[in-house]
Amino acid sequence: MKTRKLPQPRKLAGAALLWLASVAGPVMADTSYAFGVVPQFEARRLSEIWTPILDELEKRVGIDLRFQGSPKIPEFERAFARGEFDISYMNPYHALVALDSQGYQPIIRDGDRQLFGVLIVRKDSDYQKVSDLQGARIAFPAPNALGASLLMRAELDRQHGLDFTADYVNTHTSAYLNVVLGDADAAGGVMGTFNRLDPAIREHLRVIYKTAPVPPHPIVVHPRVPSEVATRIQDAFLDLAATPEGAELLAQVPIRNAVKTDISEYQMLRDFKLEDYYVAIDEK
Repeated sequence: MKTRKLPQPRKLAGAALLWLASVAGPVMADTSYAFGVVPQFEARRLSEIWTPILDELEKRVGIDLRFQGSPKIPEFERAFARGEFDISYMNPYHALVALDSQGYQPIIRDGDRQLFGVLIVRKDSDYQKVSDLQGARIAFPAPNALGASLLMRAELDRQHGLDFTADYVNTHTSAYLNVVLGDADAAGGVMGTFNRLDPAIREHLRVIYKTAPVPPHPIVVHPRVPSEVATRIQDAFLDLAATPEGAELLAQVPIRNAVKTDISEYQMLRDFKLEDYYVAIDEK
């Protein structure tokens, strides 16, 4: 009779660990997914907001999520146009451009708010209405920041016939600071970034105009991300938002009520014909 060779203890331990992982949840995948974020703030602030969120998502999904920052909005646009991000947080019009260029699909948005642009002036200035800014210098984060620039410039032009000089200064924070320092008469922004300004800066500013509202920034995924992974990421955002700690983290984005979404909710933006104001970014 042949003697059956017993498994070595080390092999038994390895098998046990694999079995425990299979029943406990997904194992951390070898694949690293690049997560891009539109640079509304400076890089350090973006990292402070998103790193703990990605850490929590990794635990829930079982994949490696790598934060990939962009120093300026044009660099961010070049990156998603080349499909460098597997997952990204971007403005709604960017989502349409990303769909057309790479096939990115929205999966999560904030269900409690809409996006609209705000026109900001110094609190002690004489500017009270849009027409007061005829011939003024207005600071914008970048040409294609949706609420802060695209919608704002379109409405100032089409609805108000305003003649102004646009100055693109890279981030929302820089646009507001240009007004405080007197380097610009006004700035385009959105309420989310305006409300998160340092109070010592915000107290010198006021809002004189708001654009039409549109659906807020979505989380989008590239079509190369497996559908099962995309679904797990979507569910992980919802699970995270359902916890007090997770809700507090997501509110910094801001995503105050994470809900599922898809591209149908953003197609209405095509009716705004913002392509007349969108500045195509070269591939350099």
